[in-house]
This record gives sequence, C-alpha cells and structure tokens, in this order.
Amino acid sequence: MNIIFAIIAAVTIAAGVAAMSLRNLVHCALAVAVAFAGLAAAYLQLGAQFVGFTQVLVYVGAVAILIVFAILLTRGAEPPQQSVLSSGWLTGIFVAVVVLGVLVYAIAKSSVLQSPVPPQPEVTVHQIGEALMNKFVLPLEVVGLLLTAALIGAVIIAMKEEGKK
Repeated sequence: MNIIFAIIAAVTIAAGVAAMSLRNLVHCALAVAVAFAGLAAAYLQLGAQFVGFTQVLVYVGAVAILIVFAILLTRGAEPPQQSVLSSGWLTGIFVAVVVLGVLVYAIAKSSVLQSPVPPQPEVTVHQIGEALMNKFVLPLEVVGLLLTAALIGAVIIAMKEEGKK
C-alpha cells in the first residue's frame, strides 16, 4: 500500500470520527470539511482529477462553508452537556454492525465481482469542461441560479427570525 494513500485515509477517517463524536457544532463542521478535503486528496491520488477538483470546489469550498454559516446564524444557547455513552449509542453501534454485515455479505455474493473490469475511458478534465461550456451550458446556468436563489432565501429566513426576537 502506498504510504501517502495510507496517511490520507487515516486523516479522512479520523476527521469523520471527529465529526461524529465532537460536541461543538462548529468543530464538527470543520471536521467534516477536513474529511471532504481528505476525500478530494484520495481522488486526486487515484487519478480522478475532475472528481477531486469538484470535491474541493463543491464540498470543501461551498457545502462546508454553508454548514458553518448555517450553524453560526441559527445557533442559540448551547445545549446542556450529556454523557458520552448512552443507550442510543449502543443501539446505533449494533445497527451499524448489522448493516455492515449485510453489505459485506451482499457484495461478496454479488456477480459484479466476477465480471471483467471494462477499460478505463480516456476522458480528460478539458473534455468535461468543453462539454459543460458548450453542450450543457443552459443546465449549468440554471443550477447556478437555483443555488443562488436558495442561498438568498436562507438569508431572508434567517433575517426574519432575528427580527422577531
């Protein structure tokens, strides 16, 4: 195993565990951003440049920042601290182990593992960019307008809630 991939995987897994276990919401959001960045680094090392850069732009650059802003805009008083382990944790761990077992069994018995691997297509980031700017420019602009309208709506809702208090 490549040592760089092992380091990236360890950082990504540690950030994911931190995002699930930390009590402070801002720290959880920052841990999610680190996990997203780790996934992007793994994609880049595996040779999927477009997916890696899209991961950085969309998830690290937009979603993680949106999560941080949403937490900071909507956070009221901090909830009281609870114990770390409760019956909900034990039930959640049990359900996660059962689901993992079912998934491992289904993948092991799947016929996909026995089929030959198709040849890897030679699509470059430049070709994808050309397609987005020529063939799919209207859907790209519509998605941009939709996301902008959603962000403006979220800001208006947050401002109205602040004014009512």
